[in-house]
Amino acid sequence: MARGARQIRGVTVIDVAARAGVSPMTVSRVINGQPGVGPETRVMVEAAIRALGYKPNAAARSLVTSTELKIGVIYSNPSSAFMSDFLTGVFEEASNRGARLVLLKGEGGRSPPHAAIDELVASGISGVIVAPPLGEAAGVLNVLREAALPMAAVGAHHVDDAICVRIDDRRAAYEMTRELIAMGHRTLGFIVGNSDQAASVERLAGFYAAARERDGVKTVIAHGDFTFASGLVAGEELLDADPSPTAIFASNDDMAAAVVSVAHRRDIRVPDQLSIVGFDDSPISRKIWPALTTIRQPIVDMTAIAVESLIAMLGDPQARLSPAISTIYAEHSLVIRGSSGAPECPG
Repeated sequence: MARGARQIRGVTVIDVAARAGVSPMTVSRVINGQPGVGPETRVMVEAAIRALGYKPNAAARSLVTSTELKIGVIYSNPSSAFMSDFLTGVFEEASNRGARLVLLKGEGGRSPPHAAIDELVASGISGVIVAPPLGEAAGVLNVLREAALPMAAVGAHHVDDAICVRIDDRRAAYEMTRELIAMGHRTLGFIVGNSDQAASVERLAGFYAAARERDGVKTVIAHGDFTFASGLVAGEELLDADPSPTAIFASNDDMAAAVVSVAHRRDIRVPDQLSIVGFDDSPISRKIWPALTTIRQPIVDMTAIAVESLIAMLGDPQARLSPAISTIYAEHSLVIRGSSGAPECPG
């Protein structure tokens, strides 16, 4: 099925990128003889081009250099820390590429009004960058698909007709949970993010997968929505549980920071009596005391990759016909700081 579709639409820059294991923008740089690509990477891309028989479209190649690029950015995320990094990545990469941005904001994690999205589309944008959770919002995606606009979704999972840039959320949560177990924790609390986001489901799945590998590990679950306020409520709930966890893993740093606040209010020593870990490595993780152990999700880099990949796709219109364009994975890492350690009383 996929092979037949490729034969109909022709090989695209997205296909070459997938074969070479690089971003579409890297392929574009090789094709156009631009700097910023290492010799080994250049060889891999050129090999993929030959193997697939890719023929760059000269007219399309001139598109990204001869006309103004106007890119829409749709965002609405309750985590101010996440949005700060997201917008930094968008602004820096758009500036580097000479692209003009048109911003559209929703409120409190909700989609902007339908009329506002229609107005953005009518403004003459070339493509769209979508921030989580809107990259998985059917109302937003349907409008963009109807307009046949190329799009890149940061942090989204399995979105047809879009470039998705994300980390392996399940693997990251699995690794952090194993780290807590290796420290000696046997009763683990977990705060889930928005249940309608795939990343929340994947992080919970990774947590459970690691917990089930070790006999005697108990788990306690609370639900939040990625906001500091929801972390306060979830933290109180977990610390009132019986048994009370010796470690709490929150699905983002805002909620983890809220749990630290709850612990301080209850005179619970962190990390001696309670380890607390987060997700994202956002600025708040380094500003509170003790500094948060967390998972580094390179949001600035992910957003920059989304911008450069979208621009590369705009230079290859055939790529827009792909039914499932591309998923690009960024590397995550564990960042161990002062908020986690061996439990004072294991159990």
